[in-house]
Amino acid sequence: MKKYILRRFLLSLIVLFGVILIIFTITRVVPSDPAAKWAGARATAEQVAAARIELGLDKPVPVQFVKYLEDLVHGDLGYSLRTRNPVTSDLKAFIPATVELVMMGTIFAMFIGIPLGLYSAKYKNKMLDHFSRFFSIGCVSLPVFWVALTLQLVFYSYLGLLPLGGRVSTEVALMYEMPHVTGMLIFDSLITGNWVVFADALKHIILPMIPIALYPIGLVARMTRSAMLEILGEDYIAAERSYGLPERQILWGYALKNSLGPTATVVTLSVGYTLMNTFLVESIFNWPGIGKYVAASVVSMDFPAIMGVTIFSAICYMVLNLIADLVISLDPRVRL
Repeated sequence: MKKYILRRFLLSLIVLFGVILIIFTITRVVPSDPAAKWAGARATAEQVAAARIELGLDKPVPVQFVKYLEDLVHGDLGYSLRTRNPVTSDLKAFIPATVELVMMGTIFAMFIGIPLGLYSAKYKNKMLDHFSRFFSIGCVSLPVFWVALTLQLVFYSYLGLLPLGGRVSTEVALMYEMPHVTGMLIFDSLITGNWVVFADALKHIILPMIPIALYPIGLVARMTRSAMLEILGEDYIAAERSYGLPERQILWGYALKNSLGPTATVVTLSVGYTLMNTFLVESIFNWPGIGKYVAASVVSMDFPAIMGVTIFSAICYMVLNLIADLVISLDPRVRL
């Protein structure tokens, strides 16, 4: 196990280096002048030249790349051209909101997708199975921005049940102190006992959580169904039924447990996918997360911020891949 983890870690470092090299090359090829953006809209030619020296853009590209790697080893991702703050500080400020949104969406997806896939396999080729497959395909295929706008139109504009966007309402933000432990508002308000903030934050996260959860719901449901179809045909399932065990116990206690390997892989990879594809949802719901941050950075050609988010997403994918492999390796039938 230790050798496997070490080998995967070394391979991940090679992949990460390739990602950094590619994204660094792209930011230098794209026609733009970061020095002019750093100096300001009304900067003189002398100020732009001084900014180019300050940012190290006067040096050859290979030298710039080596310098970037040296800074990266020390946790320095440079300065954002838009906010003028260290990219590391910006990421620390925006990542918790996105992680909270993705975690809530993933939990919701598992609560919906796993039972849906399980009973779809049990009632194969029946009405529930047809509905499950149709629903799963719809979850994966529907445009996220369309779902988000439709939810706003129905639940805010027509029904008035849920807020339009943001993490908390203006009244709560003004009247109550926002707890800050991890940066995830729901968790922080829960552990500090701030129930007013907790209820308001929970109410605000429902609408953006649903479009975030759609893609994982479809994947989890289809993967669970596929795995359960194979497992329900095994001899030990027939034996358990012959012993007179309750069907619910067979499905949830024995069959589902043996199908969690492929499902865990899908869940972890979908978390990585969702984590870096929240910018549309966060922009629509005015959610102060990393998706909204990178969307604004792309519009303003803020290359240091774009590179920082890309490196963060690559690291997340590698860690989640490793976690998925380790979860699968817990099955004694799997050899590393």
